Amino acid sequence: MQLHGWGRFPVVDAEVVEPINADSLQALLGAKKKQASLIARGAGKSYGDSALANRVLSSRFLDNFIALDEDNSRIRCGAGVTLDSILKIAVPRGWFLPVLPGTKWVSVGGAIAADVHGKNHHLDGSFCDHIIELSLATASGEVLVCNRKQNSEAFYATCGGMGLTGVILDATLNFDKVSSVLINRQSLQADNIEHCFELIEEHTECKYSVAWLDCLASGTTLGRSVLHLGEHAVDGELQYKARRGPSIPFSTPGFLLNKFTMSIFNSTLYSLRKRGKEKSTVNYDAYFFPLDNIGNWNRLYGSKGFLQYQFVLPQEAALEGMREILQKVSAAGKGSFLAVLKKFGKANKNLLSFPMGGYTLTLDFKWEKQILPLLDELDQIVIDKGGRHYLAKDARMSEAVFKAGYPNWKKFLAVKHRLDPDNIFASHQSDRIGLTG
Repeated sequence: MQLHGWGRFPVVDAEVVEPINADSLQALLGAKKKQASLIARGAGKSYGDSALANRVLSSRFLDNFIALDEDNSRIRCGAGVTLDSILKIAVPRGWFLPVLPGTKWVSVGGAIAADVHGKNHHLDGSFCDHIIELSLATASGEVLVCNRKQNSEAFYATCGGMGLTGVILDATLNFDKVSSVLINRQSLQADNIEHCFELIEEHTECKYSVAWLDCLASGTTLGRSVLHLGEHAVDGELQYKARRGPSIPFSTPGFLLNKFTMSIFNSTLYSLRKRGKEKSTVNYDAYFFPLDNIGNWNRLYGSKGFLQYQFVLPQEAALEGMREILQKVSAAGKGSFLAVLKKFGKANKNLLSFPMGGYTLTLDFKWEKQILPLLDELDQIVIDKGGRHYLAKDARMSEAVFKAGYPNWKKFLAVKHRLDPDNIFASHQSDRIGLTG
């Protein structure tokens, strides 16, 4: 069958293997006959080809809740459970996931494999920093219980390891405590990228922080933006039922996304946000997952899909690097609906985790061959500034760019070869960037 990630590029023909339970998965992996490589795939929300291969193992059968620890605010669940499902049982109890990405539809296994981050990395780190332990089915069919003391090498390689060490079966998660479904939001206007950085640095004590940028602005307004700060409200109810918004019924014609239309879109959106309320109270859905309420929003980029380009630059080089990249994007007229800037805290011990101390920017580009030379130029800036690219968003990064950005790749390979000497777990991405193949 044909499969693709959320970016709808690339599209591959894949054999999908669907075990009915953990026992059948172990039997599949432990078969003596040498088997073709495969990669686990959860909810399919990674953007590029990290969960694509000629042979894909669906992990959605692992969608069970195993244990609930009310005293310690913990839960153990299967890797196929989505964050949405967790929130539905956690929030009414006054619990909240410590880290949330930009969508609630990602699976727990996918969140661990990508070590996803949210709007609070500067304070709370990434998703795997709040994982107590996980169970991993290796290439031999053996199941390892992994945490920071037991099978720790496998733990640090699996967290952020893009599914290349084995199949994550389940995980035990910690929760934060909250007293409301509401988020107190403050919106601040920034005249340019320098002003945006100043505002973010002035509010590093705030729990959540994310800035939307007009990536087609230029000159003195380069990087003009609106910074959204958020804190959990103290007052309010714990019951909330999300409302589904409109859905995009078909792919829009690709020619509608051009410099002219995107410039109008970005200018209009900036003006609207500029005139919006400086302070407001919204439910957590509206703050964390604004795009989740638009069904199939990925169709807005046309039938050929889009590339999501996310990178991080270290603190000392972030402002200069962001300025250079925004200048190139603006000059090329290749803007996007999504241009999001966040501050990161310190990197963790996971060998292939993306975040490092500094700033990260996310951009969307309609897929077209003409975009590739621009992205190659941006790659060079990122690497020259000591940064790296997010594997969960990538669909075209070269092996050289990957290895320049991830200095622990050799350590990762050493662990992978011990767990998976025959490279049973491999994806199109891992082949492309030199981790398998």
